[in-house]
Amino acid sequence: MPTQKQVMGKLKEVLDPEIGINIVDLGLIYEVKVEKEHVNIKMTFTTPACPLLGYIVNNVQSKVKELKGVSEVQVQFVWEPRWTPERMSPAAKKQLGLQ
Repeated sequence: MPTQKQVMGKLKEVLDPEIGINIVDLGLIYEVKVEKEHVNIKMTFTTPACPLLGYIVNNVQSKVKELKGVSEVQVQFVWEPRWTPERMSPAAKKQLGLQ
């Protein structure tokens, strides 16, 4: 069974293709729960109309399934609380020139 830390490491490999920053540092991941071979992820997007939503979700599922012992990855979209730039890591803010 993978750990939450291992799942977060795989999620850091998923980049937002428009911005070039991983979804963890962008603050898009709200929750990760590991229950045996099932991983449940609550995440958001910078906007509900994100044209790359499906692409990013497919990458999330593919990356997490690379972990030994993972057979299913469920992604749930969360729109509240709404994403804001304050959710970004200091590294992401610096990369975007916001610090």
